[in-house]
Amino acid sequence: MKSIILTVLCALFGLGMVVFGLEKFVHFMPMPELTEEQKTIFGTLGTIKWLMPLVGIVEIAGGLLIAIPKTRALGAIVILPVMTGIVIHNLTFDPGSIPIPAVFALINLWAIIDNTDRYKAMIK
Repeated sequence: MKSIILTVLCALFGLGMVVFGLEKFVHFMPMPELTEEQKTIFGTLGTIKWLMPLVGIVEIAGGLLIAIPKTRALGAIVILPVMTGIVIHNLTFDPGSIPIPAVFALINLWAIIDNTDRYKAMIK
């Protein structure tokens, strides 16, 4: 039963990451109102032309990998740095919006913990 729940949650998590990754390229979701500090940060990051496309590619690849049970261990590790950035950004700039990123981060951590045995070979 635990495996079925994790599979469903990872499929939904993966779908969410693919959608948010595609948003970096297609811009189909409305942008929330940003604070002046956020506008400055995103404006500065926008000067690095390759950064947001790279984040989008990692979100799409990680989302697809984590949604497939056979590649879930790799996907969980690939998406972890992006999830860390998302959680830190929301904690810093918009603490009221933390529930969804927190749930996504917990699903990501559960996938990592569930696949710990697959990572042991890498660190031997």
